This record gives sequence, C-alpha cells and structure tokens, in this order.
Amino acid sequence: MLKFDIEKQTGLMRAGVIHTPHGDIKTPAFVGAATRASVKAITNAEMRELGSQAILANTYHLILAPGPELIEQAGGLADFTAWHGPTFTDSGGFQMLSLKDAKIDHDGVTFKSHINGDKIRMNAEISMQAQWQIGADIHMAFDQAIDSKDKNEVEKAMRRTHDWLPRNIKEHNRLAELAKTAGKPEQYLYAVVQGGLFEDLRKESAEFMATQPVDGYGIGSLYTTETPETANMIKLTNEILPQDRPKHLLGMGSEPRDLFIGAMYGCDTFDCVAPTRQARNGALYTPHGRINIKNAKYRTQFSPIDPDCDCYCCKNYNAAYLHHLYKVDEITGKTLASIHNERFVVRICEQIRQSILDGTFEALMHDFMVKYYHEQNV
Repeated sequence: MLKFDIEKQTGLMRAGVIHTPHGDIKTPAFVGAATRASVKAITNAEMRELGSQAILANTYHLILAPGPELIEQAGGLADFTAWHGPTFTDSGGFQMLSLKDAKIDHDGVTFKSHINGDKIRMNAEISMQAQWQIGADIHMAFDQAIDSKDKNEVEKAMRRTHDWLPRNIKEHNRLAELAKTAGKPEQYLYAVVQGGLFEDLRKESAEFMATQPVDGYGIGSLYTTETPETANMIKLTNEILPQDRPKHLLGMGSEPRDLFIGAMYGCDTFDCVAPTRQARNGALYTPHGRINIKNAKYRTQFSPIDPDCDCYCCKNYNAAYLHHLYKVDEITGKTLASIHNERFVVRICEQIRQSILDGTFEALMHDFMVKYYHEQNV
C-alpha cells in the first residue's frame, strides 16, 4: 500500500505526507496539471522553483501523442520529462467520454483521435497498461466521469465506474507483480468516487469504494465549490472513505475557495488546469481578487501584481511591463503570468498546511475569503 502519514488531523481536515518512489508530497498540496507531460507555458525547472511538489499528466492525451510505448522506452514519465518528483496520471476518462463521437458500452469506450481520426479503444485493462507504461507514481482508475444533472445518467455512469473498478484492480495487481519481478518502482492505484450532486448516489459510491483494495481515492465529477451542494458532497464522501488513505479532488482549483473547502473536508491533493489557462488569458490572482492585466489601469502600474508574492514574476517585474507584453502578444507575458498564478495556488496550499499544523485554519480561511471574495459571512 501507498504510505501516507497523517501529522495532524482536526475533524476531516489533516496535514500529512504521501510517500512515493520519486519523493514525498507534503499535504495539502496543489498538483501541477501537466496535461501533455508539460504544465503549459512553464518549464519543469520553473515549477520546482515555484514550489510545486508533483505534477499530473493526462493518459488520454499521452495515448494520442507521443504514445505510452515511447514514454516507457524513455525510462518513464520522470526521465522523459526531467521531472524527478512525484507524478500522477488521471485515466483520461473525462476527456474520452466527453467527445461527441465517443461510444460507451459495458466494457469501455471507443472514440476517434482528434489528431488524426484513428479509432481508439479504451477500457479498464488498456488504461492500466497505458498508465503503467507511462510510469507515474499514482494512477487514477478508469471511470466514467460525467457532468450532468440527469440523475439517471449520473447513476448509469456510477454503475459503470463500479463495474470497471475490480477490472482496474486486477490488471493493476498483475502489472505490479511483473514490475516487482523486473525490479521496477512501485506504482499505486486510486479509485474514483462518482455520484454527481446526488447525495444517495455519492454515498453509495463512497461506501462501495471504501471496500475496495486501493491505495487512495479520487473524488470526481464535482468541478466547483461555488455551490453549497458541492461542498456537502465532498464532506459526505470523505466522512465515508477510510481516513488512513489519501484523497485527491480531481479537477478542482479553478477558484481558490476550492482549496480551502476541499482541505477543510479532508482532501489532501488537488489539480486543475485553470491557474495557467486563466493566466494565458490575462486573468491573474491577487489577495484581493482576480484581475485582468490587460485593463488600461495597469499600463502605468510600476509595482508588482502582488508586492507580497514571492514568485519570480512579482519579485522581478511590474504590472506595467506585464500589461505591455499582453498588449503586444508577447509569449513571455503568458509565461510570467502562469508562474504567478501557479505559485499563488501552491502557496495557498502551503499556508493551509501550516495553518492546520498551527491550529489557525479558520482564521486563515476567514481572512482570505474576506479579502479575495469580499465575503463577510464565512
């Protein structure tokens, strides 16, 4: 089993350490979304400098290019990318199943490559094989992610996820034995809890996953904590799942509140493409809310975006320079902004972790929410 040490726990909220073959992850932690084995606009050296502890790659995209076989030939994800810290892969199920031409059946899904139109088959066994070839430390089981308010559709996706999980586990264990015989590093498997925003389905899924022999859990198909229902689903899920295993909130972090709500209700790691995606569009995080650096008022702001930020961008450049780079469509601006946004969410998780250890989480969350969202009733 994946080793996970809990240093301090208060209710569901905890600070801990996940131990992987490529290093430790001090939790709570934000995991950089390296979708195609790269965090967009940021080098791995810059990711390390801004404090990222781990990255998460997408199996769907890596199957299409360059292919898991080539990554395996290169020595696995760590050697291929020169990222020698902890790594995750998600199954790519959300991306595959959201394709308009995807055909889902009891066994898996058939879809066409958006690159060349090739027909591709994916199921639990193929996903496990691909993820083992890619060689990340932690894999997400192949599941059916869904973004729907139709309870029948959500339940159908949950049932498929439950049916597929034992097949994920069986193939994962087979590949683990082969790796052990070959003297290769261990890899670990997370089950993914589904059920959407339906309390009875989410409860059923969490109860089922809690019985399965896996190393940890992904919490899927929630997307944002802007609604109380989502926060309640996270709380409900983590009240049911075993407390001695790590939980990852999949695709969450588009809003900083996601990190606070997730950590408060027992999530240990998070990933999201939003910090760098928003940065590329000129949307930057500051302690007082998100700004658009392309707005005219920043043309003559000769101070950093955030004077208290310790990222490379804020320590070396002013807002006026960044505004100029966006106005002339200079790619350097997108890199600097991406570094800033990624550091912002990594730093929030660092602060949340320390506040859990210090017993000051509520004060930190209140202060952040008041400043960032201008909310008084936190």
